[in-house]
Amino acid sequence: MSLKKESRTDVQFHLAALRGDAARLRTLLDTGKVHIDSRDRDGTTPLILSAAMGHTECVRELLAQGADPACSRTTGTSALFFAAQGGFLDIAQVLLDHGAAIDAPSTDGGTPLFVACQCGHLPVVDELIRRGANVNSCMKDKATPLFIAAQNGHEDVCRALLTAGACVDRARLDRATPLWIAAQCGHDHVVRLLLAAGAYVDQLRQDGATPLFKAAHKGHTAVVGELLKYKPNVGLLPNGQTALHGAAMSGELSCVKLLATRGGIRTRSSQGLTPALAAAAAGKKSVAQYLREKEGKTK
Repeated sequence: MSLKKESRTDVQFHLAALRGDAARLRTLLDTGKVHIDSRDRDGTTPLILSAAMGHTECVRELLAQGADPACSRTTGTSALFFAAQGGFLDIAQVLLDHGAAIDAPSTDGGTPLFVACQCGHLPVVDELIRRGANVNSCMKDKATPLFIAAQNGHEDVCRALLTAGACVDRARLDRATPLWIAAQCGHDHVVRLLLAAGAYVDQLRQDGATPLFKAAHKGHTAVVGELLKYKPNVGLLPNGQTALHGAAMSGELSCVKLLATRGGIRTRSSQGLTPALAAAAAGKKSVAQYLREKEGKTK
């Protein structure tokens, strides 16, 4: 999109929208010297600026005077996108009432629902879902709203998405699912919710690691506890290690102790290391000592 250089009046118009100065907006519009959808170098319009900053009165004024809610920046992001990102429910409602496209994507595929989920704005998420937003839309990397909500630990948002029909196991291009990313990030409350909703406990990411392995490798004991309730694979994985190896390398003793109850103390990785040797190699002395003692007791 080729954008013309802004005039001085256009700059003033944009500043008024940015600052939430509705009176100044009206004054400038009354001069007839500005176009209501004038754009800056990034394609940003006054409506987008007002929506992004949460200026409801300005948004209402601009829409009343004919601003186009379909306008987007060069990144494809619209006024509704920014309202959703900021959690501005009243602005999102006004924009939708004026015909804003509910699933208009940015250049990387993100929709208003996606950013509302990312930021944990449940009222906006609920409103977008109520108005028909696609809960299984996805980014270019195939991440879904549920994936990004799980990644950020937003349990209530995840619950709303699942209730609305979000696919619990829809995977990103690297085959990571919402459960996988929640486990990696240590969100045990989200992991519990996803497992109860039927998430596959042994999903393999493209590197051969399961949610259990990744949680163990990060030392997320509470997540490991939740996953173990669903009988995950505790044996050797395609990545050449067990979850106990992952825990041993993390150095989180509570996590190691929990996994050690499931066996595998003497299992060797593809590199020939037992969990005790893996802990020692990672410099986790207390974990290595604990595992060596467990090895001795299992002879």
